[in-house]
Amino acid sequence: MKPALLFLSHRIPYPPNKGDKIRSFHLLEYLARRYRVHLGTFVDDPDDWQHLPALDRWCERRMVRPLRPVTARLKSLAGLATGEPLTLPYYRDGRLSAWVRQVLEEQDVGHVLIYSSAMAQYLLGEEGWRGRVVMDLVDVDSDKWRQYAQSRSWPMSWIYRREAERLLRFERTAGAAFDATLLVSEEEAALFRRLAPEVAPRVHALRNGVDVAYFDPAVEHPSPYEGPGPHLVFTGAMDYWPNVDAVAWFVEEVMPRLRARFPRLEFHVVGSRPTERVRELAGEPGVRVTGAVPDIRPYIAHADAAVAPMRIARGIQNKVLEAMAMARPVVVSPMGAEGIEAETGRELLVAESGEAFAGALADLLQDRKRAAALGRAARERVVAEYGWERTLPLLDRWFPGGEG
Repeated sequence: MKPALLFLSHRIPYPPNKGDKIRSFHLLEYLARRYRVHLGTFVDDPDDWQHLPALDRWCERRMVRPLRPVTARLKSLAGLATGEPLTLPYYRDGRLSAWVRQVLEEQDVGHVLIYSSAMAQYLLGEEGWRGRVVMDLVDVDSDKWRQYAQSRSWPMSWIYRREAERLLRFERTAGAAFDATLLVSEEEAALFRRLAPEVAPRVHALRNGVDVAYFDPAVEHPSPYEGPGPHLVFTGAMDYWPNVDAVAWFVEEVMPRLRARFPRLEFHVVGSRPTERVRELAGEPGVRVTGAVPDIRPYIAHADAAVAPMRIARGIQNKVLEAMAMARPVVVSPMGAEGIEAETGRELLVAESGEAFAGALADLLQDRKRAAALGRAARERVVAEYGWERTLPLLDRWFPGGEG
């Protein structure tokens, strides 16, 4: 019989249709090959309830709790009174806590994977249990809050700065309590080692991958675009503030420059749950906001270029890897390129200012041969280095598994 493993994730790891869920799904799928997985998680998007039965393919047992963002934000304010980071009460759930204790007592669990720092609170209090615990921080969330604080006015700047400080303290506590802490790139791992030097030997990089068979440019898709173009695309969850910030900046700083040279150029923002700020962008010339789509691949496949003008970011951007896998030329900001080992100028282009972004894209739109060569080289890089089959076996160091 396979040994038991407890998998705790702050968001249901299926379907793999956004950044954190892509990574958690592939971890789940890989570990389920050799473990009987007991999954404890939350659903914060009503559309995801329909996918619960699909989890039975990988999970022997599951506890899925509803997380209503408005209610959770109110609960998180308790942290102001207790002195803890607001993230913890946001994800605190009594029924999930009781379920975790029951699983640890009854299922002979020897291994635990904690996905995101928020879920560490469910293991830190279980001092009577002895087993191996690996925490996948993915990104250094506390540093993301620090970035948020720098770009907001008071009082939000104070709240975000407080969250950065308190959450880092908690991340360090969890890192010291567990056997290993994983991060999405060597850059993120190095950052956490600097911030938490006492746990540095137990901090490791487990970088993201991409499903190169799914994101395959050889698979034909009908074009979703109506106008003659050219067409640029940005993909991602559009209620995520770094994505909102990126597309708003692009529309304001880059689009006017490009539209002056290419009057029919369109910029397509493709992703679920666009905020009011994102929806307002659709009123700008040449900007199209799709909302959720059943498949992002047609939008990438028929785009003349993909962009990732991230100004606030952590870790590896899945949107960049996916566009590269689809052999599309990609123009990214320095933050958008973080953690991706690719040759600038040959496999992707890096630009920072609005003028530089517009210039790089204009060059690609005018030199289709160069754009195609950039896309081919990007695909080759991703296939060689970023397939999940290359990344996931590194988990065997901490999760050797049993009978398969």
